[in-house]
Amino acid sequence: MLGRRRPSSAPAAADDLAAEALGFLEPLYATALRLTRNRSDAEDLVQDTFVKALRFADRFKRGTNLKAWLYTILHNTWRNRRRDAAREAVEVDSPRVDAAALDDGLLAAGAVFDTPERILLRSTLDAELQAALDGLPETFREAVWLRDVEEFSYAEIAEMLGIPLGTVMSRISRGRRTLFERLSATTPGARVEAAGRR
Repeated sequence: MLGRRRPSSAPAAADDLAAEALGFLEPLYATALRLTRNRSDAEDLVQDTFVKALRFADRFKRGTNLKAWLYTILHNTWRNRRRDAAREAVEVDSPRVDAAALDDGLLAAGAVFDTPERILLRSTLDAELQAALDGLPETFREAVWLRDVEEFSYAEIAEMLGIPLGTVMSRISRGRRTLFERLSATTPGARVEAAGRR
């Protein structure tokens, strides 16, 4: 039987990877929603992540952290999209658009829009913590979120974001300190209580 090839196990491995990866669909979507702050963009980002993961399934090393690999793909895809979007400048006459929305009754005077991230956080976090998280610079918010909410290790976060381990540790430390300071400032007596623990 020299002319016949043995069937490859690659399709079976790809199917196993796909089945296992689907278990991370919800946390990937939550992270994509936090990054994009738009439901349809988050769905597109997750879809692109899964397409890339399945396309390059042969590059995944069995026995390593699949979740971290998927998050790396997600963050790299997001970073590439942002970079590409920055190259395409879009000019919008914002006051004119807002005036048209007010005239058409689509926008109430002084309306504040809820982002998908705010809606998601509101369902799980108290208002003061939500406000403090929303107020963090994006680099700190991203690092703190991946460590404290998604529970990735420092090394996994460094690999996902493509930054040195020390930078990850610094961002998490500074982000947590900023969160603590903001929460202490909004909670009466918390600053005194925190100072008494030192």
